Amino acid sequence: MALATAGAIAFSGKAILAKLMYRHGVDAVQVLFWRMALALPLFLALAWWAGRGKPAFTRRDWLAIVGLGFCGYYLASLLDFMGLMYVTASLERLILYLNPTLVLLLSVLLLGKRVSARQMIASAIGYAGVLLVFGQELGFQGANVALGSALVFGSALAYALYLVASGEVVQRLGALRLTGAATSVACLFAIAQLFVLRPPSAVIVPEPVLWLSLLNALFTTFAPVLMVMMAIERIGATLASQCGMVGPMSTIVLGVVLLGEPFTGWVVAGTVLVLLGVWLLARWRH
Repeated sequence: MALATAGAIAFSGKAILAKLMYRHGVDAVQVLFWRMALALPLFLALAWWAGRGKPAFTRRDWLAIVGLGFCGYYLASLLDFMGLMYVTASLERLILYLNPTLVLLLSVLLLGKRVSARQMIASAIGYAGVLLVFGQELGFQGANVALGSALVFGSALAYALYLVASGEVVQRLGALRLTGAATSVACLFAIAQLFVLRPPSAVIVPEPVLWLSLLNALFTTFAPVLMVMMAIERIGATLASQCGMVGPMSTIVLGVVLLGEPFTGWVVAGTVLVLLGVWLLARWRH
């Protein structure tokens, strides 16, 4: 439980670090480049370590790894960082926390699973919470909030698609080996992207951005992946996900303390509804 809780808090710090980096004049492409470039050696090492003594990847495995890495880690990360240019870290975390409802929706659409009335109620409660915080930000910051929220929602949708599609591959390759390989592929996409969309000089960023990127790669990217995986091995996915409910709260606290983001009754009410909706959805899985 300590590993799962620490992993959730570490994951939530990603948005805080991104917002701090944006204050130095960089954009989402540069932030993602440095995050992934610094994390790449770690994920390559993870893929190697988890694959010791196991058969080499087949062509089928590589196709799955490239597809999952593009969707679940590269595209999801890009849309998330782009969205953070327009919305607060608190709203970003609440939108991403709706991920279980999107997994449920995709399971219905793609796998033909049935959804119960209780699951629909739980999902509606979660979305009501996000709409509360969205409405407040829309009043304070204007139409860009809608664009940012749409981008972050797209990130959540991309990662939900990854979770739905990765089930069989995880069983075949193992969670750690797949995570290491797929994230390494995502890192290569992010590195190549900068040289396609920006001049080579875009690699040069202010020194504080480099230090924040190092923190981003180590403590809000690689470390939480390991902690959550280790937690799931020890206590199971259900209890680990429940420990993860501390994530939105830690993002709000860090956003208020480090970024000066507003802390209002609407934010509290929206957060409570999102956490309640996700908790109910986990409880009413059938």
